[in-house]
Amino acid sequence: MENWKQRTEILLGEERMKQLENAHVLVVGLGGVGAYAAEMICRAGVGQMTIVDADTVQPTNINRQLPALTTTLGRSKAEIVGQRLLEINPELILTIHPIFLKDENIPELLDSAPFDFVVDAIDTLSPKCYLIFNALQRKLKIVSSMGAGAKKDITQVRFADLKDTYHCGLSKAVRKKLQKMGVKRKLPVVFSTEQADACAVILTDSEQNKKSTCGTVSYMPAVFGCYLAEYVIRKL
Repeated sequence: MENWKQRTEILLGEERMKQLENAHVLVVGLGGVGAYAAEMICRAGVGQMTIVDADTVQPTNINRQLPALTTTLGRSKAEIVGQRLLEINPELILTIHPIFLKDENIPELLDSAPFDFVVDAIDTLSPKCYLIFNALQRKLKIVSSMGAGAKKDITQVRFADLKDTYHCGLSKAVRKKLQKMGVKRKLPVVFSTEQADACAVILTDSEQNKKSTCGTVSYMPAVFGCYLAEYVIRKL
């Protein structure tokens, strides 16, 4: 176990590894995107993490989500991901919050620790925007995931400022809401330039806080998660 970070240290160097070991990263949302981001951040050697998600594993998660197995149906995603992270790095200082984020408890979360980076992998509009708004108010470093649903081409995944995104319905909605909230600061995001497949978007009343659901493929959310992790690791 003493050498599990050896390959990363060869690439990044001892000093940068110490910077990662001393960092505290908050990951909010542990679905198709967020769980992969959390795992890649952990495997890179970040020493302290806080993870947040209130959802439980459902059968429809199995096609793309890291914690979703036939043996984990009904279990808390946060607890599953947390156990996995500690099995990767038993010395990780980990805080698990299996809670729904609402507008009123987001400031409390962000003020609960001196976070070095915030990863937004929330897929519902209101808590996503309030997390971004409050993080930017506190001048916390943050990177946000836009929509990976209804898309298939990983070669069109990009980093950009939110204002420069296109062909992304979630980006448009987030941009509009943040403008109404008076947000003027830049927001780094991961998005795809690919046109969403309109046939892969259906109306739904079975998911909390969602009016529609998108078709997805196994690899696309994982790629978004890896992009988020790369951004955090390189910036730290």
